Amino acid sequence: MTSSIVHSWRLLKWGRTLARHGALRGLEQDPNTPPRVRRMLRLARFGARVPAQPGYADAFEAIGPAAIKLGQTLATRPDIVGDEAALDLLRLQDALPPLPFSVIKPQIEKSLGRPLETLFASFDETPVGAASIAQVHRAVTIDGRSVAVKVQRPGVESDFAEAIDTYEWAAAQLEAADRNGGGEITRLQPRLVIATFKRWTARELDFRREAASASELAEGMASEPNFHVPAIDWARTSGKVLTLEWIDGIKLSNRDALAAAGFDLPLLAQTLIHAFLRQAIAEGFFHADLHQGNLFALPGNRIAAVDFGIMGRIDRRARIWLAEILYGLITGNYRRVAEIHFEAGYVPPHHDVAEFATALRAVGEPMRGLPVKEMSIGMMLDGLFSITRDFDMVTQPHLLLLQKTMVMVEGVATALDPDINLWETAGPLVEEWIRTELGPEAAIADRIVSDVKTLYRLPELVRRIEARFPPPGGAPPAPPLREIEVVRIGGGWRYAAVGLASALAGIAATWTMIG
Repeated sequence: MTSSIVHSWRLLKWGRTLARHGALRGLEQDPNTPPRVRRMLRLARFGARVPAQPGYADAFEAIGPAAIKLGQTLATRPDIVGDEAALDLLRLQDALPPLPFSVIKPQIEKSLGRPLETLFASFDETPVGAASIAQVHRAVTIDGRSVAVKVQRPGVESDFAEAIDTYEWAAAQLEAADRNGGGEITRLQPRLVIATFKRWTARELDFRREAASASELAEGMASEPNFHVPAIDWARTSGKVLTLEWIDGIKLSNRDALAAAGFDLPLLAQTLIHAFLRQAIAEGFFHADLHQGNLFALPGNRIAAVDFGIMGRIDRRARIWLAEILYGLITGNYRRVAEIHFEAGYVPPHHDVAEFATALRAVGEPMRGLPVKEMSIGMMLDGLFSITRDFDMVTQPHLLLLQKTMVMVEGVATALDPDINLWETAGPLVEEWIRTELGPEAAIADRIVSDVKTLYRLPELVRRIEARFPPPGGAPPAPPLREIEVVRIGGGWRYAAVGLASALAGIAATWTMIG
């Protein structure tokens, strides 16, 4: 177990680096910072030449790979680090000099358990990209397929484990120091932030989980043929090596090359918006790192995504709340939006619903006065989350990750097409999903699903009753009922039930007309 002295020494060393880049000034001046923490910040700053303009991203890059990943996490939390820092942290590129092939080759062979020559017909020793966790090489398999091979840097797991251990200790110390300071830091849940970061890192460090995320995303995006997820080569994938289909396209960041190649840039922007909304709203599982460097244009104005280390997941209940919130803000029904926040438990019950509705009105009304194409989804969500402090709202990491990704997607889309109308582009899909999830057919569908599940449990219930109360006279119990066989693929039950409910509604309407 690491001692407090070691943790303190690491924090002091990192603090000195942050101070030299001016990245501690905001935290030191924040009145909500506990006095004990403020004293530590002053100690870290002592003797350092602090620049006038903070360089948050530069500071995290100077500390090292684990700090880069932490900075990317904090970029989703403007409520903690402030809008200026969160925006600057989005610059983190996660790029490092590559390791020599003589170091990488043994890592591949050890992880896959076979000599490189038996796995690949050719292997490019010069990587096409290198980051804090891994570097990527192009190769050709024995059967002639072009693939990208992502190889984990040796020793990265132990480096991250040490850093996360100290992050957890520091978060616990922050919350402990804040117990008598009004609870502002505790409300922001620093330990939960680090727990989220730890979970993301665990997924990124185990390439089998990243491969599984890509596979799940591909399955969920089957209805979006213009959004491509590269196929996984499972035979050449392990915990430290990920092999997947090579994507031969043009990065969306290279707008001039896209235009020269004849791509329809507005159509690419619409495709990206549709694909993301399909992931986040319809499927509840989305690629949470959709920056321009991870997106490629393919022939036919299709888009391919890579790098599935950071994924977001939102359960159906939260997606319904989110849909109602967005719909209420767009239509101006602030009272209903406020009620949803209280029903969801986002706002503590000691606050007043009417007061919260007024705060929401302050966010929504300026947006409603703008031309449609100037109404930014990211701006609306940013305004929505900006009122969390006044109403003691406990932060919701999954919604903050969604917000960060929506802002990122919006930025990529508008870079492709500055005149894109986000509401018109997103409207049909969001409207269809809201009708499916919140309309009368959905209510009937939920009841059908509930009843089918109850029927499915009946045979087991009958067997338990017979076992507890055997038939009189010692007669043998009746043969068990054959269980109802129900095939459930993803959300198949519910979508089938929605179809059935729609059919029933149509029959009822027809019968009414005939009558």
